[in-house]
Amino acid sequence: MTEQELYMKMYCHLFNKITDAFPYITNDKAYEILSQAQKDTEEMFVSYEG
Repeated sequence: MTEQELYMKMYCHLFNKITDAFPYITNDKAYEILSQAQKDTEEMFVSYEG
């Protein structure tokens, strides 16, 4: 497995688990922080030119 494949696997796992956790988050600020982190990470991943 290449480094890029590993990062893709880690990114997908974390992204999916955060999505799975959203229905259980009762604190609006925590939801907002995780949601924004997910969006920022997706943008970084998509714009990566490695």
